[in-house]
Amino acid sequence: MKILLEFQVLRSPWSIQTLRRLFHQYHKTFSPLNFSYYEAISRCEQEVPEYFNFASDVLDKWSQIEKEQKGPSNPALWWINGKGDEIKWSFEELGFLSQKAANVLSGPCSLQRGDRVLVILPRIPEWWLLNVACMRTGVIIIPGTTQLTAQDICYRLLASKAKCIITTDVLAPAVDSVASKCQFLKMKLIVSESSRAEWLNFSDLLKAAPAVHNCVKTKSQDPMAIYFTSGATGSPKMVEHSHGSFGLGFFLCGRYWMNLTPSDIVWNMSDTGWVKAAIGSVFGPWFQGTCVFVHAMPQFDPRAILNTLCRYPVTTLCSAPTAYRMLVQHDLTRYAFKTLKHCLTGGEPLNPEVMAHWKSQTGLTIYEAYGQTEIGMICANMKGMKIKPGSFGKAAPPCDVQIIDENGSVLPPGKEGDIAIKMDAKRPFTFFTRYLDDPVKTAATIRGNFYITGDRGSMDEDGYIWFMGRSDDVIISSGYRIGPFEIESALIEHPAVVESAVVSSPDPIRGEVVKAFVVLSPSFKSQDPKKLACELQDHVKKVTAPYKYPRKIEFVQQLPKTITGKIRRNELRNKEWAQI
Repeated sequence: MKILLEFQVLRSPWSIQTLRRLFHQYHKTFSPLNFSYYEAISRCEQEVPEYFNFASDVLDKWSQIEKEQKGPSNPALWWINGKGDEIKWSFEELGFLSQKAANVLSGPCSLQRGDRVLVILPRIPEWWLLNVACMRTGVIIIPGTTQLTAQDICYRLLASKAKCIITTDVLAPAVDSVASKCQFLKMKLIVSESSRAEWLNFSDLLKAAPAVHNCVKTKSQDPMAIYFTSGATGSPKMVEHSHGSFGLGFFLCGRYWMNLTPSDIVWNMSDTGWVKAAIGSVFGPWFQGTCVFVHAMPQFDPRAILNTLCRYPVTTLCSAPTAYRMLVQHDLTRYAFKTLKHCLTGGEPLNPEVMAHWKSQTGLTIYEAYGQTEIGMICANMKGMKIKPGSFGKAAPPCDVQIIDENGSVLPPGKEGDIAIKMDAKRPFTFFTRYLDDPVKTAATIRGNFYITGDRGSMDEDGYIWFMGRSDDVIISSGYRIGPFEIESALIEHPAVVESAVVSSPDPIRGEVVKAFVVLSPSFKSQDPKKLACELQDHVKKVTAPYKYPRKIEFVQQLPKTITGKIRRNELRNKEWAQI
C-alpha cells in the first residue's frame, strides 16, 4: 500500500531528537500515571474527575514517561500488512502525528468541538491516528465497519447528523452515491494514495498540518463516541458514550482481564467498527502503556494468524470465539507460540470443547468476558480465578450483576432470568449516556433499580454467570449483532418474497447464523430453489452490510399465524434449535 509508504516518508524528516525537541518546546512537565487513582475511580471508591481527556491525561503522559526513558520500550502501535510493509510508532510519535491529524480536523475540515464524524476505515494506522485526533479536538467519532453499504452509510449520516465522513477510496463511490441526500454532511475526507473530486486528501493535509495542537479540555460527561448497534426491531440504535465512560471506563478491563503491562504486545482482531476495537485496541492497552499489534488482514486467514503468532512477539491474543473455532481446526502442535501467554475472547459464547481443544494443544487457557456496547465489560474470567468452562465468569467491577425476574426481584442461584446490573442512586459512570434521540428506548433499559442487558442467564452459588440466550430476537453471529428486522426488510424488497421471518440457527463454527424462512410469490415458486436462494443472498448483501446475509434459506408455504413478528420468530427459532 502506497499510503503506508507515504507514512514512512512522513516520519523520515523528523528524527526522534526532533520530536523530543518539539515536545520539550510545547509541553509542560507531566507526572507519571497514577494507577491507584484510576483504579479507585473504576471501583467507585473515588469520584470521577470533572475533566478528563484520554489523549492529554493518558497518552501524552506515556509519551513523557517514554521520553524520560522510564516507560515502555515497545512501540505504542506496531502495524503490518503481511506484504512486507511495517510501521512502528512510539507514544511520542503517536502524540506528534495525532496533533497534526487534530489540526487537519479543526483546520481544513472545519470541525469544531461537539461535531460528529463518521469514520469508516479498515485496520490501517490512520484509524488509530484519527481516534486520538478526535479526542484532542472534542470531535465525536462514529466508527463504522467497512462492510457497510451505501444505504447503511446514508442512514448513519442522516441519523447522526454527522458533518464529516472519513473513509478510503473503496467506499468513496458509495458515499458519493448518497451524499446529496445527506443535508448535514459538509466535508468528505479520503485516506488514499490518490486524489478524488470533491474530497480532501488526508495524507496531503497531514503533511502540511502544523505540528502543535492544544488539546481541548473535555469534561468527563462530554460525548466522545457514538456506536450504531442492531436491535430486535427497527433500524440500529445510536449508543452515545462519554470521555469518562470510554476513556476511564476500560481501565480495569486492560489491567485485570487483559492483564496488560508496558512490556506486553496485544493483538486484538476486532473489526474497527465495533466497540471491542476501542476496548482492546485503544483504551484497554494504551492505559497500561501496552503495545497494540495490528495485522491488516482484509479477510480472516487461520494459517496467516498462526504463522504471525509464531513470527512476532505477541504476548496477548484477543479474538471472537468464531476465530478460535476456526483455529482449532488446524494442528496447533505444529506451531510454536514462543511469547504468547494470555488468550482472551468475547462477543459471543465460547464452546467449552473449543476451550479444551485450544488448551490441550497450546497449554493456554482462553479467558472469556461478557459485555455490551452500552456498558463495556460486565462479567469476566480473570487470571487467578477458577475457570468454569461455559461460564462468563463473575461480575467485573464496578458492575453489581444479578439475575432478576420480570418484576425486578433477584432470583436465587440456578434460576434463569434477565441478566441485570444493579444501579444505585446515580448511573454508573461506565454506562452509555443514552440512545441518541430515543428517550423511550433509553428508559426501557431500566426496570426498578436495575439496568436490563437484554440477555437471559443464571448465576450459580459461586457467583458465576451462565448465558442462556437473548431475551429479544437479536442474532449474534461471529461476534456481530444482527437485527432480524433489517434482514426481513431487505428480503421483502425482492419481488420473489411475499413474507419472511429471520431467526438464528445453530452453526458449529460461527455459533449461530442467520436463517430466513421465506414465502415465495406464486410466479417464483417454479424456479430452481438453490439458484433463487443464492439470488436472495446476493440481494441482501447489496441492500445491507454483507455480514448480515442469511446463510441459510428455507422456502415455506406459509409462516406461523401469530399476533406479532416476535412471537413468530420465537416459535421458528425454538424449532430450529430443538434439532440439535
